Amino acid sequence: SCLDYANSVLYGAAKSTVSKLQRIQNTLSRIVLRADRQSHSSSLLHQLHWLPVQSRIHFKLATITYKALSTSSPQYLASLLHHYQPTRSLRSSSQNPNLLDVPPHHINFGSRSFRCAAPSIWNAIPVQVRSSSSLDLFKHNLKTSVILQFNCDCFRASDSSKKTTLAR
Repeated sequence: SCLDYANSVLYGAAKSTVSKLQRIQNTLSRIVLRADRQSHSSSLLHQLHWLPVQSRIHFKLATITYKALSTSSPQYLASLLHHYQPTRSLRSSSQNPNLLDVPPHHINFGSRSFRCAAPSIWNAIPVQVRSSSSLDLFKHNLKTSVILQFNCDCFRASDSSKKTTLAR
């Protein structure tokens, strides 16, 4: 879709930039479902099985990373990714296989590059999802994982807003 076009470039972009796209997606969800303006957008996105814009950006980068690791193509991206090799034997390394080395970066802009962003996102993905055997299975498991996380975050946010309302 046009909303997804080159959205991986927006990783680490200003919240104001991403929020503009999020408002567009929220409006589109209201149009598709013919919902009124007061409908909460997160429930509409959930009903349509759409990820919020920030999650879509992470999903896209994770998918590109999976392709680069599993097929080594495109080669120019695969060459930027390096598996994490601990300097000494750690118990945690056997529990968390297939991690990528996050290179150091000295400026904030450097953290937005694929070389830094992809390993950061990849390492945050649950092991069961990272070890998927095919691209389709990876996408399915990743989307399920992200939707569950999004729903938990929405639940926590709505729960905390209820608590502040009750406290008043």
